[in-house]
Amino acid sequence: MESLFIPETHKTPAIKSDSSQGLIEIKGRSNPENPIDFYKPLLDWATEYSREPREKTELSIQLEHFNTGSSKRILDLLKKLELLLLTHNEVHVNWYYDDEDILEAGITFQTMTKIPFRMIEIN
Repeated sequence: MESLFIPETHKTPAIKSDSSQGLIEIKGRSNPENPIDFYKPLLDWATEYSREPREKTELSIQLEHFNTGSSKRILDLLKKLELLLLTHNEVHVNWYYDDEDILEAGITFQTMTKIPFRMIEIN
């Protein structure tokens, strides 16, 4: 399975995934004009990855800002990864935040899934 890389722009985050390591990273601002189209490659990658996942999968999310459409796609990704728990695979989310709004969003996502989150404050 190939890795996925989407470069960061002023409206969209960088997305990196490495199936051989079980790593996914989303970093930057997520304010795409069409979040469904923007996140489709990542969600498709996650679907394919879930067929033969690593024992441990780690998702790191470090967003400065994200819009409502992006939050729906992030939840879609989390729900896909949550299914890995049913097959006794480990899944962890590293949620980076630098303000209370981003922290609260991470806490909300955590309550909507069974995936353990690590809340990591950045300066």
